[in-house]
Amino acid sequence: MGFGDYFISALFLQAGYNSALVAIGAGLLGLSAGSAGAFIFLRKRALVSDAISHATLPGVGLAFIIMVAFGSDGRWLPGLILGSAISSAIGLLMVEWITRKTRLTEDAAIGAVLSVFFGFGIVLLTVIQTMSSGRQAGLENFLLGSTAGMLISEATTIAVAGAMAAGFVFLLRRPMTLVAFDPEYAATTGVNVRNIDLAMMGLALIVTVIGLKIVGLILIVALLIIPPVAARFWTNQVGKMIGIAAVIGGLSGYVGAVLSAAHAALPTGPIIVLVAFGFFMISALFSPLRGGLASALRHQRFQLRVHRRQGLLSLARREPIYDGLTIRILRRAGMIRADGVATARGRIAAEKAAHDEARWAMARRMLPDDSTIERYDGLTPIERMMTPDQIAEIDRMIQNAQTTQGAKA
Repeated sequence: MGFGDYFISALFLQAGYNSALVAIGAGLLGLSAGSAGAFIFLRKRALVSDAISHATLPGVGLAFIIMVAFGSDGRWLPGLILGSAISSAIGLLMVEWITRKTRLTEDAAIGAVLSVFFGFGIVLLTVIQTMSSGRQAGLENFLLGSTAGMLISEATTIAVAGAMAAGFVFLLRRPMTLVAFDPEYAATTGVNVRNIDLAMMGLALIVTVIGLKIVGLILIVALLIIPPVAARFWTNQVGKMIGIAAVIGGLSGYVGAVLSAAHAALPTGPIIVLVAFGFFMISALFSPLRGGLASALRHQRFQLRVHRRQGLLSLARREPIYDGLTIRILRRAGMIRADGVATARGRIAAEKAAHDEARWAMARRMLPDDSTIERYDGLTPIERMMTPDQIAEIDRMIQNAQTTQGAKA
């Protein structure tokens, strides 16, 4: 069976029970990572998740040493997860304590905790390699993730933990949303901001420790941050953003695990992150709200509108038009002839543009502090932004001004 055939089989959960369970577990992990990461991203605490992920390494090493010392299998996943959770929790609390009790900023505290814990973890892994049972431990897989040889019990543990993390995100979504956007207002409504902050970091911690086996401690932070960043391109609403981030994270985990299962040489963690990055690039380029392509098209349409407007105003003032793009736009619209003379359609459009410009000029004098004046982009017709009564008053003022000027003349 070739790679393509095996990929299709794995994609539809037909490649064996273990592969299907790993794919489902990775999908649930990505779903919980994307939704939890959305709040971390909105709270501007992305670096804290990086510290949490690197702080898991000493816990993995110490848990392995302790389990071997008591005569059990040092690779027992629940024990390693418990050790990494305790270690990362200590790292998280240290970051929080340093930030509150010293003059160091949060990023400085994160840098100190991250480097110290990760360095200590590397030392422990080096020690483990010298142990008689350490050479076969496979703990290096926790750095970049690996599903090869994963036991059914391990895949089940990851799937259940991922579903529980997603459930916690759903239950805490309202207070976390409030704290992420306006912690001062949240405090006035009785929300304990510090506890909610710790809950956010706790969710990041849970996602990190359950993702060690699949994604690895170095790359799990990418699964926490890339999905919400990609989701932000598609919407301005928090609820939709969380949902989109969860979907992107879930698909990244699922498709990445399937690709890794289809080819044993592909490391699971990097593949999942690359799939997530693919979703990010699609969002960054093709999102209709903030995508690069949509922004380029909006800019081009705006330029065309500007040239059309300026061309029509030049026609109304009987001024020559020299800009080539403006001439092409007006000719394409049938408003000028090849010799630059305005057609009947062009004269009507030019008069309308000049009248609209006069209306806006009078509106700026009459209503200098009105919010509508501040929102005016120089192109939108006044009928779309002001009420008929306002426009009638503006027309009356224009007529009075013209009458006064005529009387003076």
